[in-house]
Amino acid sequence: MEVVQGVQTRATNRQTDQSVDVSIPNRREFLYYIWGASIAMVVGEVIGATLWFAYPRFRAGEFGGVFKLDPTQVPERGGPPRGEPAIRIWMSHLEDDSVIALYNVCTHLGCLYKWVDTNNRFECPCHGSKFQKSGLYISGPAPRSLDRFVMTITFDDGTQVTTNETGDPIPLAEYQGRTIMDIALDTGRRILRPGKV
Repeated sequence: MEVVQGVQTRATNRQTDQSVDVSIPNRREFLYYIWGASIAMVVGEVIGATLWFAYPRFRAGEFGGVFKLDPTQVPERGGPPRGEPAIRIWMSHLEDDSVIALYNVCTHLGCLYKWVDTNNRFECPCHGSKFQKSGLYISGPAPRSLDRFVMTITFDDGTQVTTNETGDPIPLAEYQGRTIMDIALDTGRRILRPGKV
């Protein structure tokens, strides 16, 4: 038993020899730690707020997301365009049997333009810019034609047609005999036409 006790005492002596004496930080060190932690917290908050602000949070049915439109909302061929103020668009069905969705904001200074039946064109009440039914520039201070949205039309046979990269109207004449089942309008993908074309 004596040998066992001797081993135990040596082991306890080793454990006490290996302990490290940790002193309490003085006032200056404590303030450095607090200062560093507060700077790290502020930087973290700024980065978090920036990411939260910059990350798009659009959902279907909100402006900036995808809207499902009823096919009955497409105006008659050659008739006046139909405005949808909730999603900020004008839907035009042109004489050549093509459909286009135009952003309801003037490209000059952001006023909301209106369709004028007597002149058969869009006119901005703020500074007098004028646009054709297809959104093409006619006259006024606007720097370019009206902006368009990407639109996808689904027909009854499952065929889908999407607006091209330049925002040209979708030709419906190529799909005669088919019924439009669904229209998806992506208000998060706005097409800016270069110049006055």
